[in-house]
Amino acid sequence: MNYLDNYYNQYEEDDRLLKRCGQVEYLTTMQYVNEILAGDKSKRILEVGAGTGRYSVTLAKEGYKVDAVELIEHNLEVMRSKLDGTEDIRTYQGNAQDLSVFAEDTFDLTLVLGPLYHLYTEEDKTQALEEAVRVTKKGGYICVAYCMNDSVVIQESFIKGALKQHLEKNMLTEDFHCISKPEDLFAMVRLEEIYALTEGLPVKREKIIATDGASKYLGQIVEDFDEETFQIWMKYHLATCERMDLIGATNHSLDILKKKEK
Repeated sequence: MNYLDNYYNQYEEDDRLLKRCGQVEYLTTMQYVNEILAGDKSKRILEVGAGTGRYSVTLAKEGYKVDAVELIEHNLEVMRSKLDGTEDIRTYQGNAQDLSVFAEDTFDLTLVLGPLYHLYTEEDKTQALEEAVRVTKKGGYICVAYCMNDSVVIQESFIKGALKQHLEKNMLTEDFHCISKPEDLFAMVRLEEIYALTEGLPVKREKIIATDGASKYLGQIVEDFDEETFQIWMKYHLATCERMDLIGATNHSLDILKKKEK
């Protein structure tokens, strides 16, 4: 956990989501979240790994009842600083693998938008998913975000020229799967791994989406778009973000699951 503390004590997550590429991810995620909620303010929301509250605080200020769990104390302090006391939100320091503070079948929507970035074994990932499913109501939704493997290989190893370094450090398998360790901060997955993680869980996959699509590949080009061009880019992105032939190459994906009624 020291790696995460050191990283997030110095990293401004809000700044990332306010940049154009980060806005693509945020706006896309919120569009699907809002479709699930359908404006029903009676629905209870849990965000696990809430970070600095970009999603939780926004939803609470919109009138939803939110519980937000975050591991890193610094992030919690930033999140709490955004609240004025009128929001119906409770914040907790806690771990995605142990949500025992919550009873099963409690929430209409559970957001897991960061923890799977930082869990490295199948066992740890499965434990976090099982907990998220457990606390979600039957018929409720679980939205899980992942960092995708091939975008990192293309952008970091090839475009940014770190291939030789990655090979020397044995960070890539023969078939170019990233070998991630805690000190690398982020765990990369492929679609087949996402599918395997949910096998045996009492959920049905509604859809999986590319939350930033090709935006990070274009990088500064997207950052330099004027507002009109950016809105057209968002229209293109939202029209293509569910295409299975593109999802594997996105930087971030969102797996939208529905807990089975029986």
